[in-house]
Amino acid sequence: MQARRVRITDTSLRDGHQSLWATRMRTSEMLPILELMDQVGFNSLECWGGATFDASLRFLDEDPWERLRLIKRHAARTPLQMLLRGQNLVGYRHYGDDIVRRFVYKAAENGIDVFRVFDALNDIRNFETAVEAIKETGKHFQAAVVYTISPVHSLDHYLRVAHELADMGADSICIKDMAALLSPFYAEQLIGRLKAELEIPIQLHCHYIGGLAPMTYLKAIEAGVDVIDTATVPLAFGNSQPATEMVVTALIGTPYDTELDLEKLFEIAKYFEGVRKEDGWDRGVTSLTHMQVYSHQVPGGMISNLESQLKEQNALDRLPEVLEEIPVVRAEVGFPPLVTPMSQIVGTQAVLNVLSGRRWHIVPDEMKQYLRGRYGAAPGPVSQEVIERVLEGEEPISCRPADLVEETLEDYRDEIGELAHSEEDLLSYALFPQTARAYLEKHAVGVESDVFGMHDRWIHSQAGAELLDRSGDRVKDILEMVEESGVDEVTIEEGPLKVTVRKAGVAAAPAAAPAPASAATAAAVATPGGNGSQAEADGHHVVRSKWVATFYRSPAPGAPSFVNVGDRVAAGQTLCILEMMKMMNELVADIDGIVREILVDDGATVQYGQPLFTIEPA
Repeated sequence: MQARRVRITDTSLRDGHQSLWATRMRTSEMLPILELMDQVGFNSLECWGGATFDASLRFLDEDPWERLRLIKRHAARTPLQMLLRGQNLVGYRHYGDDIVRRFVYKAAENGIDVFRVFDALNDIRNFETAVEAIKETGKHFQAAVVYTISPVHSLDHYLRVAHELADMGADSICIKDMAALLSPFYAEQLIGRLKAELEIPIQLHCHYIGGLAPMTYLKAIEAGVDVIDTATVPLAFGNSQPATEMVVTALIGTPYDTELDLEKLFEIAKYFEGVRKEDGWDRGVTSLTHMQVYSHQVPGGMISNLESQLKEQNALDRLPEVLEEIPVVRAEVGFPPLVTPMSQIVGTQAVLNVLSGRRWHIVPDEMKQYLRGRYGAAPGPVSQEVIERVLEGEEPISCRPADLVEETLEDYRDEIGELAHSEEDLLSYALFPQTARAYLEKHAVGVESDVFGMHDRWIHSQAGAELLDRSGDRVKDILEMVEESGVDEVTIEEGPLKVTVRKAGVAAAPAAAPAPASAATAAAVATPGGNGSQAEADGHHVVRSKWVATFYRSPAPGAPSFVNVGDRVAAGQTLCILEMMKMMNELVADIDGIVREILVDDGATVQYGQPLFTIEPA
């Protein structure tokens, strides 16, 4: 048999920690090991895109663009790869064509070499603009075909989509098995057909979850797959990919030998094991719930989110009901693959159906948009009963969804104004307006410091923490820097250590709101007790949140608030937006009356049962 080296893409810096560590690995935790990773000889390093962009801004107080530049600086030889959600980019909705183009151009300029592009519905129309831009940059366009199991997802379906993407100019094709459903012998069939019919390289991306992935990889390798995705062992297994060390060892001495240095791989693994222990993350494991993916087809990461959200609502015991409801909802809406954003949309609807006790009584806006065709064409037929109940006579669209998106980058430029110091800042704002505005306002006074390797006002780095450990002289240096610069405050944080240096006479900044733990409804009700007791004593109706979410008073930055104090409202009128499970849902009034108080600041995280509004009944 002729030797055919199998190549490996390492996912530790993106999908590995997204799957196991809630996308919480800091840039400072990546930098010390990058030069060694760059020496290994990986096909590429997946290090950006997916949820990492959002998480960097929202949870880590980091600029995702600066992360990309730093990784490129420390890993200059190995191609850097990102995951791009087609017209959704790294967000959860369709963006305007000019935003898509500019994002791709800037991603390429800042260091991305390989763009892995997918659409949750395998709708080719949602690739078009991103692909044109990638081709203009001269970078590698890897087209991903989303794999799932349903009555409408056949071998012919995957081959047809792959051929269409190849005709579009794909430099390689990736089979994206995000739910770990691809079985070994089906993979052999699929990869064999793709290799026989296409001349471009074929890559396979599997999650471990129930444990099939290593066997699936082996059969795919025998069928001719060119590249597979793995993660270093501390970031492997469970919801992540199989371990690099396992796959490399399995192929030693075979015609498919990866030729990667195991000793270097183990050195990398030891480093990340230290990070894992220091940050307190669990290992990737396979449980009975994970194994049941073969029954309910719900990806492991989605199960983790559901567990977290149900726990917040004291309803974790209802997870089995939700897992039973998800396949039912999925069938009703045409069998979309359960990958972002469809996993959130279908999962949210299932939670609402179960917890409300009334199926399709509460429907999030994203589900309505999907049923309207705004995300793309459903893979299979959608229940006419659901269409009629949700859309109430409105006809779904048939054109390319992005053709109806009127927003432009210039619209966002006018909104954010001087807070955006670069086109990268502007793009961050266009993708995540509320989150990026909060970040840019916090960092409005900038200070560059080579010591910390970041240009942020708030500095998160291993080097920064070490300054406090090593000598009093260095603490003095920090104090002098604060006093001599225009910065009022510097915070140095590493793991559990957080030290703030503040100028004398400057009040402490308010604590950042905790990350939204997200749930999934736009309903709110009045209940007795809590902060609303006085208002209730005055005869006012208190509107409370039934969920943990982020509270927004307006539909978009710069837009008028839905309601203000003193406004007369009618039952069913929108009061605010609650952002939950990455989705925006409208909260409506349940009585007629006059808004007397708005009890929450715009952009604040609200808890279960927290009063939001008081309304004087009409």
